[in-house]
Amino acid sequence: MKNLVIVLIMLLGSVIYAQDKNARASLEVDGVCMMCKERIEKACIKTKGVKSAVWNVETHELKLIYDERKTDLKTINQNIANVGHDTKEIKATEEAYNSVHACCRYRDEDVKKDHED
Repeated sequence: MKNLVIVLIMLLGSVIYAQDKNARASLEVDGVCMMCKERIEKACIKTKGVKSAVWNVETHELKLIYDERKTDLKTINQNIANVGHDTKEIKATEEAYNSVHACCRYRDEDVKKDHED
């Protein structure tokens, strides 16, 4: 009887673990301000399957929780690049980059300096 209980507990634990569909990831995304934060997070949340997206202005780290059955990191990276922000994996096109507000042009050294204070 004791062995049966142990087997059932192990089986139940593995079934519960297998049902965890949410993946967590951390990405580096270029940006400089709160407008960038809003744009990056919105691009992620609009991606089907993304449950949470929080970008840190200081560290440029984007923390994600997403359903890996509905999306993947490549798709999320592409959606971020589509709104004008570079990731380590995908660089935004010039057209997408130029669509961001002038104060958000993170590739411009003068803009970076303006946001350092």
